[in-house]
Amino acid sequence: MHRFRPTLVLVLLFAATTACFRTFNVRNFPSSVALYRAGMAEYERGKYSNAITAFERLTFDLPTRDTLLPRAHWWLGQARRRNDERLLAAQSFSRVAEQFPNDTLADDAMYMAGISYREMWRRPTLDPQYGILAQSQFRLVQGVFPDSPFADSAQRKLEELDEWFATKDFETGMHYVRRKAYDSALIYLRAVVTEYPNTDMARRSMLEMVRVFRLPVMNYQEDAEEICAALRGGFPADPEVQATCRQPSAGAPSAGR
Repeated sequence: MHRFRPTLVLVLLFAATTACFRTFNVRNFPSSVALYRAGMAEYERGKYSNAITAFERLTFDLPTRDTLLPRAHWWLGQARRRNDERLLAAQSFSRVAEQFPNDTLADDAMYMAGISYREMWRRPTLDPQYGILAQSQFRLVQGVFPDSPFADSAQRKLEELDEWFATKDFETGMHYVRRKAYDSALIYLRAVVTEYPNTDMARRSMLEMVRVFRLPVMNYQEDAEEICAALRGGFPADPEVQATCRQPSAGAPSAGR
C-alpha cells in the first residue's frame, strides 16, 4: 500500500502555480525577430501588457533603418489602445507617421492616432482638447495622404467632430439663455452658425437666436425675421422652422439694432 506524500504534492502544486504566474521577460528572446514574434503572440492571446513590454523594448533597441521598427511602433500603439492607454497609443501611432512618412503604415497610423484621441473626448460638454488633437490628425490624413483608403473615413470623423464642437458651443449658448445673459448667448449661437454651418446644431442655433431676438427684453424683430428668411430657404419643410418662423402679424412691433 502506497503512503500519501503531502510534501511531493505541495512541491508539484507550487511548480504549477509558479509556471502559471511566470512573468514575461524580454531577456528570454535571443533576437529582435524572436522578441517581435513573441510580442505578436502575446497580443494575439490578449496579453496586452506583455505585448507592450515586447514592442516598447523593440522601439528602444532596433536601429533606425530596421524595417521592424515602424511595425513595432504600430503594434505598440495597438496594444496600448487595447489596454485602455489611449493617449500613449496615439503617441505611438504618431511616431510611425512622423518618423516613417514613406512607410505603408504611415497613413494607417495617422488615422489611428486620430481615433485614439477621439475616443478620449467622451462627451461634447467636456474639455475638447482631445477632440482638437483628433481633428488635426484626420485633417493630416486628408492633406498628406489624399489617396489613402482612410481619407473618406477621416472626412466622416471630421463631420462627427464638427457636430460635437457645435454641440459644445450650442450648450454653452443655452446655458447663458437660461441665465438670461442674452448677449453672451448670442455670441455662442452665432459661432455655431458661422463655424459649423453644415451641422444640425447650426439650424438649432438659428432657431434659438430667433427666439432670443423676439423676447420682449430684446425685441429685435428685424434680426429675427432675417434669420427666419435664411431658415425658410434652407429648411423649407422643417416643422420646427415653420412653427418658429410664422410670418408676424401686420401690427407686430419691430425694432432693429
